[in-house]
Amino acid sequence: MRLRSLLFVPGDRPERMEKALGLGADALILDLEDSVSLEKKAEARGAVAAFLARPGRPVTLFVRINPLDGGMAADDLAAVLPGRPDGIVLPKAEGAASLRGLDALLGASDARILPIATETPAAMFRLGEYGGVTERLIGLTWGAEDLPAAIGARSAREADGRYTEPYKLARSLTLFGAAAAGVAPIETVYPDFRDLDGLARYAADAARDGFTGMMAIHPAQVAVINAAFTPSDADIAHARAVVAAFAASPGAGALSLDGRMIDAPHLKQAERLLGML
Repeated sequence: MRLRSLLFVPGDRPERMEKALGLGADALILDLEDSVSLEKKAEARGAVAAFLARPGRPVTLFVRINPLDGGMAADDLAAVLPGRPDGIVLPKAEGAASLRGLDALLGASDARILPIATETPAAMFRLGEYGGVTERLIGLTWGAEDLPAAIGARSAREADGRYTEPYKLARSLTLFGAAAAGVAPIETVYPDFRDLDGLARYAADAARDGFTGMMAIHPAQVAVINAAFTPSDADIAHARAVVAAFAASPGAGALSLDGRMIDAPHLKQAERLLGML
């Protein structure tokens, strides 16, 4: 499952869901949580269920349900699981216990799970717990919107838009937690959807750091995100050369390629990049 761009679509806006199918996102996240008011939850469940039931599925479809402890998740799942969503986005996840809880609720469904793993203070201490809990886990992502409110922070960002230190930590731990669990690390949203240059820099930094995809809140962001997480022709050629060099010298610990030394970490990076294609 290729997950470079994951575009949020409000669950109570079926016309936006329909339009989003042709926007080039690798996945849509049909949202039943933050973008839907309490009064419209039931309406949104019905709209998402109807959308999932339509024939054909040109893109991967996730559903973001409400938190497990909020009293609405069971109703969300009862409505959407008959439509066989490809995955469930779990907000306010808190490590292995949350993952096991959702895994049990999914029953015979083959839906995968993408937790948003940094939205509560307790979650920060559980980012190393996700590995080995369930084969449904497909990735980890994070968010910097709920956490500041939970700890009483005035903002998660500096005046120039950069994250403050607590949220840089949340981002880093998500990256390492995903790597430890052997799943895809997915970067959080870039809120200023009009600033596509800023988005391009942010997404490029995320790809550099090891994230393999990113969530989007506006259709205009999709192409920029896809470009950032699509390896260049030069990157692909180099990765293939690294793999070929080690294949030609089995058992070698280090080799020379284009005047530079390469070793096992370079081979692992090359194989990971080629695995994304």
